[in-house]
Amino acid sequence: MADPNIPGSEQQAGSPTPRKADIPIDERRRMRHESRTSQTYKAFLKYLRDVGPFPSEQAAQEAAVSVLCVLEQRLFGEEDNDMEAQLPHKLRELLTRCDRHEAGPPPHKFGRAEMLAMVATDLGVEPENAEAIVRAVFSTLQAQISTGESDDIAGELPTDIRDLWARPA
Repeated sequence: MADPNIPGSEQQAGSPTPRKADIPIDERRRMRHESRTSQTYKAFLKYLRDVGPFPSEQAAQEAAVSVLCVLEQRLFGEEDNDMEAQLPHKLRELLTRCDRHEAGPPPHKFGRAEMLAMVATDLGVEPENAEAIVRAVFSTLQAQISTGESDDIAGELPTDIRDLWARPA
């Protein structure tokens, strides 16, 4: 007999559970898309944690959003949109809601020191610790985007930030 205190136990023994064929195709596609999106994003964060100094997935996510928001403030033209198009969907959603995109200034020229200071302020770390964070996010980003897009971004950056962008030898 079913226990009325357990949700879903009202089903009688032997009652069929919903089968895949019972779920509309549009809903199955949406579920597959969400699953792939989640897996891609988790792989992005795992890679970032593997290459960077992040104690948790949350810290890695905060670092990615901060660094990418700052980077987008330095990119001109359509380069930021081209880069975003190659990022995991969930990360793009986080970027569109970051403070710099909501109320920040339009893209402008700044160098390495200002970039590191912005990231340090965002994350509440010392500026000298921001470089390792920026390099880890840049490395993870380059693993996610095409070589051509990486080269395009490098071409937009001043020499001192391009040095941070450069892949380690």
